[in-house]
Amino acid sequence: MRIGIDARLIYYRQAGIGQYTQSLIAGLAQEVSPDQGDEFIILQHRHDGHPLTPGPHFKRRSTWTPCHHPLEQLTLPLEIWPLRLDLLHSPDYIPPFRRNCRSVITVHDLAFIHFPELLTAESARYYGQIDQAVRDAEGIIAVSQSTKRDLMNLLGVPAHRVTVVYEAASPIFRVIQDPAVLEDVRARYSLPPRFILFLGTIEPRKNLPTLIQAYRLLRARDVPPLVVAGAKGWLFDSVLTLVEQLGLGEQVLFTGGIPWADVPAFYNLAEVLVFPSLYEGFGLPPLEAMACGTPVIAANVSSIPEVVGDAGLLVDPNDAAALAAALARLLNDAALRQDLRCRGLARAAEFSWHRAARETLAVYRQAMEA
Repeated sequence: MRIGIDARLIYYRQAGIGQYTQSLIAGLAQEVSPDQGDEFIILQHRHDGHPLTPGPHFKRRSTWTPCHHPLEQLTLPLEIWPLRLDLLHSPDYIPPFRRNCRSVITVHDLAFIHFPELLTAESARYYGQIDQAVRDAEGIIAVSQSTKRDLMNLLGVPAHRVTVVYEAASPIFRVIQDPAVLEDVRARYSLPPRFILFLGTIEPRKNLPTLIQAYRLLRARDVPPLVVAGAKGWLFDSVLTLVEQLGLGEQVLFTGGIPWADVPAFYNLAEVLVFPSLYEGFGLPPLEAMACGTPVIAANVSSIPEVVGDAGLLVDPNDAAALAAALARLLNDAALRQDLRCRGLARAAEFSWHRAARETLAVYRQAMEA
């Protein structure tokens, strides 16, 4: 089988879907055997220098069509046509609709339907094609049961057409044994000796105001600072205003976006990761934190309980008092932190890109028979 994987987005963003695509390709390289006869064509932006061909069965194909471009549906099929693909996997939701091969798409979440007010005009145009994408594809991968339910309930996709394939934490997320590595990151970002960590883009869906209000309820106690690590997204100004209004300017520290390579150290240094998001298609930060041995407090909504299981404390993301109580409980109970550390490491080990790659290959083969 000659399989194309659309990896053009990696040139623009390595996190999120870009990281999913890279991790999947690496996992597929471990699963493909010489006698299966599978060949992978990796479609990359012509200026992208990332090495994404991890073995003899993988070949690079440079493309001229930028991802999400208004003319993508006209020009990308012309680039794909001569490749003689049997199947094209589109990890970024939307496949080319005029093509000479079968199609598999990955749907990560339907946040653009749940929260349409968060979309730019360009994003609305691109993701507005999702109805045709799910009708058109021979195979649909959802990254959680929650996303599968959304596909069924919001877009009317029959259950049998959707296969859930869980993501996994990248191997870079692990317990760091070298104190010099940790202290280097602590020094470069001026991190305090103890801190509570929030990691994610500062935007309404991540629900940072509720976390800040919960933190305010604990201010009278001896609690470590709250470190907010993430780039500024939509409506971030309201978060900064809230911090000032509550008089938390010295206790809530904003690092801005941090390089991917430094994220594991942030998890390792943190006392706890708090993930109060209102909606996630999968929710990688809790899984990454657990893989680093960091206790997790997370929202009990959408896909997050699927990821965390019984290895973290789950709370109502709309209840600041409940979130404050969970924080106080964990910060004051060393035995609980150790228990969650052990449970988290075991839980994170249940997810792997080897398994995800194996299950994705099965979806490819099913799509060829559809």
